[in-house]
Order: sequence, then C-alpha cells, then structure tokens
Amino acid sequence: MGIKQIISAYLNTTSRAATLAAFRILFGVLMLLGLVRFLSKGWVYKFYIEPNFHFKYYGFSWVVSWGVYTYVLFFIAIISCVAIILGYKYRLAIILFFLSFTYIELIDKTTYLNHYYFISVLSFLLCFLPLNVTFSLDAYYKNKSYRNVSKWTVDAIKVLIGIVYVYAGLAKLNSDWLLRAQPLKIWLSSKIDFPIIGKFMNDTWFHYLMSWSGAIYDLTIPFLLLVRKTRPFAFILVVIFHVFTRVLFPIGMFPYVMICVTLIFFSGEFHEKFLCILGNIIKLPSKVNDIRDVYLPKINRKIFLVVSIFLGIQLILPFRYVLYPDELFWTEEGYRFSWRVMLIEKAGYTSFRIVKYDTGDSFTVDNKQFLNAFQNKQMSTQPDFIIEYAHFLGDHYKKELKNENIGVFVEGYISLNERLSKPYIDPRIDLLKVKDGFQHKTWILPFEDEIKGL
Repeated sequence: MGIKQIISAYLNTTSRAATLAAFRILFGVLMLLGLVRFLSKGWVYKFYIEPNFHFKYYGFSWVVSWGVYTYVLFFIAIISCVAIILGYKYRLAIILFFLSFTYIELIDKTTYLNHYYFISVLSFLLCFLPLNVTFSLDAYYKNKSYRNVSKWTVDAIKVLIGIVYVYAGLAKLNSDWLLRAQPLKIWLSSKIDFPIIGKFMNDTWFHYLMSWSGAIYDLTIPFLLLVRKTRPFAFILVVIFHVFTRVLFPIGMFPYVMICVTLIFFSGEFHEKFLCILGNIIKLPSKVNDIRDVYLPKINRKIFLVVSIFLGIQLILPFRYVLYPDELFWTEEGYRFSWRVMLIEKAGYTSFRIVKYDTGDSFTVDNKQFLNAFQNKQMSTQPDFIIEYAHFLGDHYKKELKNENIGVFVEGYISLNERLSKPYIDPRIDLLKVKDGFQHKTWILPFEDEIKGL
C-alpha cells in the first residue's frame, strides 16, 4: 500500500463525534472560569490598563491596550465561551475566542505563561475541527446531527497535547534539572510547612526524586494515555501530578486544563456516556431527528493539510534555540514557545544609565518611574525585555532632554539556578545603537558555569 493509499484510508477512518463535543464543553467551561477568575482578581486593570508602558513581542508592537475598553475584549471572550459550551454559532465563537484571547496575551509579554500560549495554540486548532456536529445548538437548530467524525480531527488534539508533554520532558533533560535538581531545589526548600511531606522538602533525595519523576512523567504520559490498558492508571497519574503541582505552586488554571484535556484520550463510548449524563442533568428539550453516520465535509483533505502544516510547525518551532550560540537558559534566545516549563530561576538586578554624549554627563534611571514591580522583575532577567526597555528610555529622554545625542548603557548581574551572581550585560555597549530582532544578542556576556559553593 502506497503513501497516498495509507493517507486516504486514514482520512476515511472515523471516531465518535461525542469525543469532540465533550471536549468542546469542557474547554468552554474551563476558559469561562479562567476569564472570570482573571476579572475577579483585578488583573485586567493591573496588567493591561494601569501600566504606562507595555512590553511587546517582536513584530507585534501594533497590539496595544484598549485602556478601560480592554474589558470589552474580555467580554467578547466570555460570550464566546458561552457560545462554545452551547455549541451555538460554534465556528464564529471559537474564532472570536482565539482572536480576543490571543490579542489580550499579545498586549504585554510580561504576562507570558506556557499555558496561555497553549490556549492560543489549541483554540487556533479548534477553529478547524467540527466540535459542534453533535450535542450542540447548531445541530439542534439544523435538526441534523452526526454519530462520527474523521478520526484525524480527534488525533490532531491528541498530537498537540503529546507535543506539550514530550517537549516539556525533553527540555528537562539538562544538567541543572537532572544532576542538580534545579530549580526545584530552590522552590521546594521554601515549602517546609507543607502538610505531611513538608519535612522532606529540604532533603536532597526528595529534590532529585521530584526532578527525575517530573521528566519521566512528561516523556511517558502521552504514550500511557494512548494505550487502553494503561489509560486509567495514566489518568490517575495526571490527576495526582497536576493537583500536587497546583498545591505547591501558584500556576492558576493550568493543572485543571491539563487534567480535562487529557480526557480526549478516552474512548468514544466514554464521552457518549458523559454527554448522556449531562443531557439528563440539563434536561434537553428535544432530540435531533436527522441523525447521520459520518460528518465528512468536501474540503476534509484541505483542512487536514492545513492542520498537518500547523502541527508540523509546532514540532519544529521549539528547536529554534539551536540556531543560537551560548547557554539557552542564560540568553533565553528561543526559550519561549517551546514548552520549557519551570526550568529556570533567575535573580538579580539591571540598571540603566543615560549618557549625554555632548557633555559627558550621565544619570541612572529610576525604573519605578516607568514600570510596576512585576514588569521590573521580568525585565531585569530577560534580554529581549532589556533591549526594548532601553529603546523606550532612549526615545523618552530624547524628547524630555531635547537632545538626540544620548546613549543608553546597561549594567546587570544575574544568578541562574542558585549559581553565583555574574555580570549579564556588556556595560560598554550603547543599547540604543543595537537593533532588536531575532539575531544573536552579542551584548549579553558569555555564560560562565561556576556553581555556587563549589
């Protein structure tokens, strides 16, 4: 059988439509709760409205805060979640959710988290999948429902979840995580008041147990979920792992999201039972009369091609760090968008000095004048923040001093994963003369692996 025949046979293989419908409902509920939580904590104002300056992703400087109207974006996202849950105008709802949620995340990269990126990537994928062909208002109003969908539509979500886990596991195969139990050692040692196991939080053996267990878990869990016999055991591990990490670390909704999305690995019959129970609870008014076998749109192959390209990009993108020299954890070039979860702990400070070339006078910038505490903390250890902020200061003081002939010099010291603090930025380079971009940042001083205490 040739490749074309194999692909054709695969495209004609089906899975239960209930799997996608159940996933749609759980996804919508989790996103709704997450957005309401964000609003209730006052984070919309704190992160997107209050700051006078927002750090931008390269190429997305056009994404700006809407001021007080930023709440409108959250309102759009919330309404979209409700429509997603109900399966009403699903295609429009998921597109609006993807656009509004992603726009919010692009306003300020200070708030970047892996699980926010995961939500954007996943919601983009869901724009192409038929999550509304059964157990939805769309199906109800059209009086048309489907028992099955193309298997690849379910597998695409599994592949994306597998990428997140496996790449997170691969990222842990580094000397700090495996040989030094860092940065878990730093974080766990502060949890000695934790019930029952708190007495172990300072023990070296416990640090290594948690580090190695985390790597093994990430690398194996997708494959254990794929196999029917190991799936129940794997799901128990998923629940234990994510509940434990949620209790230990303030990582928001991410553990609950990962617990729920892994349910897609369960059988179609499992999801049909879930929908049946849910239907009985909410007491659906009536059932769809026209129930068809397989939902197979005419552009099924084209959609499959688009999704395949998208997943291919997700497979390649995390490896872009190999294009840069020096230590990844030090320079963070290619670090984001690669599922490197909780791998580094940086501490230090960064100061900015404005120099007037014509007089030789200089002064040090008070970062509190422009940044809040959270922004300042993020900026101090991340090179792309530093260069962007340097250019912002240059533009600001050129106007304030009415002097175009100025420079911005930076002095910074960083401690990486409990190493001795080392100089981070070359203080001789005027960052105002350095262009931001994807090129290697030569103004970052080389990494010296001198471990504290040795």
